[in-house]
Amino acid sequence: MNPILMIQADMANVETVVDTAAAVASTERITLWQMALNGGWIMLVLAILLALAIYISIERYLALRQAVKTQDDDLFMNNIRDYIHKGDVDGARSLSKQTNSPLARMVDKGLSRLGRPLSDIQAAIENEGKLEVARLEKRVSLVATVASLGPMIGFLGTVTGMVTCFQDMAFAGNNIEINTLATGMYQAMVTTIGGLIVGIICYFLYNVLVTRINKVVLDIEVRATEFMDLLHEPA
Repeated sequence: MNPILMIQADMANVETVVDTAAAVASTERITLWQMALNGGWIMLVLAILLALAIYISIERYLALRQAVKTQDDDLFMNNIRDYIHKGDVDGARSLSKQTNSPLARMVDKGLSRLGRPLSDIQAAIENEGKLEVARLEKRVSLVATVASLGPMIGFLGTVTGMVTCFQDMAFAGNNIEINTLATGMYQAMVTTIGGLIVGIICYFLYNVLVTRINKVVLDIEVRATEFMDLLHEPA
């Protein structure tokens, strides 16, 4: 065979390989947005739930951050102690009303019961504490719900994707090609990944919030006990 023709044939093969590799590379360069779109309406539901969980988590975290500040509570309790030792209950209640924190509202509830048995004062503080904890936990359960729903909705997308896949197989008859099955299988895999990602993120956010709430509740309980000890101190 003519060497020139052999070289030309080799060059043609090289160009074919290069073109094939370029086509494969362009196929592999799929963005996350394109992948999400291929997941269908299930991915839209997952995106809405994830956005809702993130919004609630940020709002609750900021609220918890402002709920109790150690330095402010130290100053607050010192001022309350001074008012109690002076016998100025009205001044103590005025300070409590001006301070926007769970501890201040619990102290104010206890101060409003002064003159009654200490057991009544403690019961009033505990009841107010339960209300404050309920306020701190507001909407946090929704984050846990999304963490549970995410994988389940993703699995729903997996099932619907496989149903689509089998429908395409039935319509194709004997002329089944891999492209025929690709749409349903792609949807099944993408929604599974999406559901797991939403579940993992929301589960992490929920645990962060629960840990923060437990820390705030513990601090409130310590301060409430400090207030009760203050009432036991001799005048």
